[in-house]
Amino acid sequence: QGQLVESGGGSVQAGGSLRLSCTGSGDTSSANCMGWFRQTPGAEREPVASIDINGRTTYAESVEGRFAISKDNAKNTLYLQMNSLKLEDTGVYYCGTDAFDNCGAGWPRPTPAYFYKLQGQGTQVTVSA
Repeated sequence: QGQLVESGGGSVQAGGSLRLSCTGSGDTSSANCMGWFRQTPGAEREPVASIDINGRTTYAESVEGRFAISKDNAKNTLYLQMNSLKLEDTGVYYCGTDAFDNCGAGWPRPTPAYFYKLQGQGTQVTVSA
């Protein structure tokens, strides 16, 4: 079974930036879609962004215009550039793949987290005032 490993999380002040990376052991170029989602204690995993095999991207309304998802197939790596971070962006960020025919299920918003059959272990992002 494949594996996804997230990195790049950390602590940052509000207004700052972070770039998350998600490296897969499989071939990301063949994934129908990949995505990022986040979770805070007691809450469900919230889809943040997704990108399909054609490079089409979708974003949660709360991050649109501030976050950018991208993929480098040569490196089998998915990225999430996060700018103008807000306190409410705090959480554990996960990446996912292997949604297969469920890619686009959330259109025009990101694919829901529960559709991703392979998910990483997460990386913590903490935004402080």
